[in-house]
Amino acid sequence: MRAHLGDQLVIESPATGAARRDGEIVGLHHEDGTPPYDVRWSDTDEVTLVFPGPDAHVRHLRHEEAVPTGTLPPDRGPNPGDIGRRVAAERSRQGISRAETARRAAMAPDYLAYLEEHPADPSLATLIRLADALGTNVETLRGGGFDLPPGQGAALLHPQLRDLGPDECRAGLSTHGVGRVAVTTPDGPAVVPVNYEVIDGAIAFRTAPDSVPAAAVGKEVAFEVDHLDDALSQGWSVLVVGTAQVVTEPDTVRRLSEGAHTAPWAGGRRDMWVSIQPTRLTGRRIAPPGL
Repeated sequence: MRAHLGDQLVIESPATGAARRDGEIVGLHHEDGTPPYDVRWSDTDEVTLVFPGPDAHVRHLRHEEAVPTGTLPPDRGPNPGDIGRRVAAERSRQGISRAETARRAAMAPDYLAYLEEHPADPSLATLIRLADALGTNVETLRGGGFDLPPGQGAALLHPQLRDLGPDECRAGLSTHGVGRVAVTTPDGPAVVPVNYEVIDGAIAFRTAPDSVPAAAVGKEVAFEVDHLDDALSQGWSVLVVGTAQVVTEPDTVRRLSEGAHTAPWAGGRRDMWVSIQPTRLTGRRIAPPGL
């Protein structure tokens, strides 16, 4: 039997095979993940040292690897979940060490390190303890304001605004997702979100011939993509300027259609690919001093 921090230990009933007790593994005693484990039981919220018997098994969480280098502008570290980043940001803001936070929350420091550095879904009891330890509430740690417009978090104490280099800009664009294209229409300027791809250094998006984004064809336009991290009050943006053209080469259309990361969120039939070949590429990043 092997486990990771955050996995669930399940004790089954010998008679029925159904779970009769379960808990979150919050402490390991061996680097290879073998027993015994410190387990926080869901029914009592108590932590005990457990040597699992034959009626026990581990239910593994999905342990994701760090984001591959180059998928975001450089100097981004592991891929922690939002809850972990909010915990780390709040204790950093208050000047509380990880060890002290773990002591206040009555949990193993290694488990807190796991929560802060990896995607995880801690139990409600764990969130309550962390919220109490940091003088906040569970809703805040869960990101209760996720439906509010981004950027309403508190600004950094000493923010550093710096320009991104060409490679960093291209890395930001390579995350795909949703960007915004600024076009001039008969009714005036418009900024429209579109699902986009990057192929051979050009921005490409699908649209319908009679749509607002289609008004970009044959004109110099601006395309912008950004990422705002309200948990850490930092972010970056990349701006592309270039002339938009309809993609007509069959092989290129096929490559775009087959390699698209997602279908257009707007739905409907959108078979016209439009590409923007950058003539100007700029970007900026807001981060804490030294990053």
